[in-house]
Amino acid sequence: SGWPSGYESPTTESLTKGLPDDPRRLELVRELHARKTALFQELIGSGVVPLRPGVLRVVDEAIAAEVPLAVCSTSNEAAVRTLVETLMGPERYARFSFFCGDVVPRKKPQPDVYNLAAQEMGLDKSECVVIEDSGIGNQAAKSAGVACLVTKSTYTEEEDFSGADRIVSELGEPGGGGECVMLADLRALL
Repeated sequence: SGWPSGYESPTTESLTKGLPDDPRRLELVRELHARKTALFQELIGSGVVPLRPGVLRVVDEAIAAEVPLAVCSTSNEAAVRTLVETLMGPERYARFSFFCGDVVPRKKPQPDVYNLAAQEMGLDKSECVVIEDSGIGNQAAKSAGVACLVTKSTYTEEEDFSGADRIVSELGEPGGGGECVMLADLRALL
């Protein structure tokens, strides 16, 4: 069944929102999720998980131009905040709004998180550009009516990015030999 020893015979096989209704299985799922989050935060804090090329440069360009910034993620908010603060520093972290976890009932590929971010930040969606790395994130952005630049990753390079306004392998760095996405390039997508 895929469940560890002692969990093979649940009181019920039914699920609610993808989680088991069986109390013992549900508690195991919660414990494992909490452990996974703690391990991820440890990895981030240790510096093992680096930012991709060009991310800090684009963030710094946006901050210098007073462009509002947000992270819209289905991941746990504490993990996302730790990631941003650890990898970008407290000054950059302070410039972000966060829309994470269960802030909306319907997750990507539904557009809800992008609609909420634009609304809460007081932005017209025609002024927003999303940088995504997954097919479902691109679908969510496009369903929200927002411009989307996709940076493919090793995990998502084979996904469907139909409708993306631009697809790159990374944001890149000036003189780095590959593509280099600048703030002006993002504005050109509007």
